[in-house]
Amino acid sequence: MSIDKSKVAIVFMVLGSLTVLFGIVVTFAGPMIVDDQIIKVTVGFAVAGILAVSFGVVLAFVGPIIIDDQIEKNIVIDPKNEMSYTMWKDIPVPFYMSVYFFDVLNPAEVLLGEKPMVEQRGPYVYRKRCQKDNITFHPNYTVSYREYRQYYFEPSMSSGNESDVVTIPNMLVLGAAVMMENLPFPVRMLISATFKKFKEGPFLTKTVGELMWGYDSGLVDFLNKYLPGMLPTKGKFGLFSEFNNSNTGLFNIFTGKDDISKVHKVDSWNGLTKLSNWGTPQCNMINGTAGQMWPPFMTPKTTLPFYSPDACRSMELVYQRPGVMQGIPLYRYVAPKTLFANGSDYAPNEGFCPCRQSGILNVSSCRHNSPVFISHPHFYNADPVLRDFVLGLSPNEEEHGLFIDIHPATGVPLNVSIRLQLNLFMKSVSAITETGKISDVVMPMIWFEESGYIDGPILTNFHTNLVVLPAVMEYTQYIFIGLGLLTIMVAIVVHKRSKRSEKSIDLTHSSTTNLPKLNKSTRASNRDGLTSGPPSEKTSLLHHDED
Repeated sequence: MSIDKSKVAIVFMVLGSLTVLFGIVVTFAGPMIVDDQIIKVTVGFAVAGILAVSFGVVLAFVGPIIIDDQIEKNIVIDPKNEMSYTMWKDIPVPFYMSVYFFDVLNPAEVLLGEKPMVEQRGPYVYRKRCQKDNITFHPNYTVSYREYRQYYFEPSMSSGNESDVVTIPNMLVLGAAVMMENLPFPVRMLISATFKKFKEGPFLTKTVGELMWGYDSGLVDFLNKYLPGMLPTKGKFGLFSEFNNSNTGLFNIFTGKDDISKVHKVDSWNGLTKLSNWGTPQCNMINGTAGQMWPPFMTPKTTLPFYSPDACRSMELVYQRPGVMQGIPLYRYVAPKTLFANGSDYAPNEGFCPCRQSGILNVSSCRHNSPVFISHPHFYNADPVLRDFVLGLSPNEEEHGLFIDIHPATGVPLNVSIRLQLNLFMKSVSAITETGKISDVVMPMIWFEESGYIDGPILTNFHTNLVVLPAVMEYTQYIFIGLGLLTIMVAIVVHKRSKRSEKSIDLTHSSTTNLPKLNKSTRASNRDGLTSGPPSEKTSLLHHDED
């Protein structure tokens, strides 16, 4: 973003330089000035010093105000703010989604009631392209839009190809079994027969590409034909099939033009100001921003609330520590342990229940009632009991904790890493033979990381306008004050020296006027004596010659 404070800094520097230059000229010109101009020289020094100090003091108070004012003007969502508006509209920072699969190594044993053993496969990296469309500004200082997203596989960044084969639980079978467990026994038998007819088993062995973006399934076609709306997709069934070439809904957010503290905050989503998925008004609130930028002028007490359509809820990150990224100051925000805590451990989350152990969020209410849970990868920050039921998990903060590094003065994220895990609750359901003797378990299926960071010319421009120029203004004020004080000291020295000179001249003049004065006759006789000598001496010399 372009900030006009550079022009202000230049003006102050020029004025200050002229002031100091005036003091220097006066300093070197002082000795050549005649005595009756000493007072003017001293006054010149004093004025130059006072002006320089004044510029420095004014800059110290006005500089931060100018910077904040320019930040506000450039953060407002306005097409006139060309660079910042472009960054908001078409995010120029490359974002990537790295996907890791939990390959089930012992599916047959799991059906017999043994613990699942998994091996992490990946990452399979996809470049994510986001673009806002249908942008409409409204009279109440809001703007509405839809953001479309597309994913492109990046083989060079991946540890494998989309043709790699992995085995994961079959959500269509094991998820449906849990959903139908309370139906009458004959209905459950009919469901099991349907699975057999379409050759759907409890586990899927498919390629990464098929699991991600969809595969052909007779069962999916059957359900879409006779039970429309039961599945989230009308075509191929895949874990991310509904996300690619899709939008996140109609967001309406504040532009900040009337109140900068509201910029980027969500006014409504899909016409809603609150949700209906959860059990309490607090859990149904749509809080914070859309998760891309936040209001400026943050402090360590500031939190990062945002609404996530994919999680069907608002979330909030908390301050962890300060940091620096290529010279730019930042705050790191992380997920608190209470984010996915159950209602017993954290009462405000009671509305997200029915809950299981802390550390997982039940999102079945917005996922067609499928028993799906989200968590941190490898059940990081979750109840250790969850890891006891699955072999092959090893959580740690560095690899599995999510964070956002944000520039506090502008609310612009500089480095982002959002890491979440998708889990399926599995259990044995009588009459549905596909479930075998599976023990009750929250089964990890995949986890993904959406990451991106500002770099290149954008970061350079960011650093110049928000770090270098404020530093120049700060140092300039100290230079003005220092040189001003120095000039004032020079004025004092010049003044004292002029006083000494005046006293010396007065003493010399006084001693000259006190010497005895000689009259004309005295001066004449002295002159004659020097040339002729006494008369007696002349007479005696003449007589001596005659002899």
